[in-house]
Amino acid sequence: MLDSLSIHAASGEFSPFALFLQADIIVKLVMIGLLLASVWTWMIIVSFAMKIGQVGKRSDRFEKSFSKANDVDKFYDDHGKSSLPMAKVLASGMREWRRSTARGPIDRDGTRQRLATAMNATIAHEVDKLADRLNFLATVGSVAPFVGLFGTVWGIMRSFSAIAAEQNSSLAVVAPGIAEALFATAIGLFAAIPAVIAYNRFSHRLNKLEARMGRFADGFHATLSRELEMGK
Repeated sequence: MLDSLSIHAASGEFSPFALFLQADIIVKLVMIGLLLASVWTWMIIVSFAMKIGQVGKRSDRFEKSFSKANDVDKFYDDHGKSSLPMAKVLASGMREWRRSTARGPIDRDGTRQRLATAMNATIAHEVDKLADRLNFLATVGSVAPFVGLFGTVWGIMRSFSAIAAEQNSSLAVVAPGIAEALFATAIGLFAAIPAVIAYNRFSHRLNKLEARMGRFADGFHATLSRELEMGK
């Protein structure tokens, strides 16, 4: 094995593929795991970016349609079954409104509280659903550098073993293990950096969406509160 490592070092075969082939089995497993994590990270990034973009555009159209609606009940009947998070907030408010006003006398203060609770719970549930896969990005961003560091430490230990076995500290002996170690670290950073950037960016967009749904719920709550006042 040491002869093989020396040949690789002497011939200058330090391409990523060559480094992977000459790596120890432990370092290979580390590299494969990090590469798979990186692929899955980019799949989440692309799919979530498309999804949050679609939700934003559909929310724009939904709010415009709602602002033009003259009959809230009809608007709910037409749009209440939509999968859009904002539509689900509307649906939860309308369901609670119809249950609370189905029979008299109406408890106005209790109805207002129940409406706010129902819509706020729906907002939290929808945000949690959207953010579910982002936990993987946070995990990769925090763990991948340490996994790469493990590969680094293992590669350096292998280099020291080669030095001890050959009693030779020349570059031909230590270079392969050091190169593998640095390559494992690079893959760890390659997986972690996009994950951290995407997680922070998407968390910001989710916070904006949550605030937007909260404003919509407040406006809808005010509309229904006026209905209660008119019913005195």
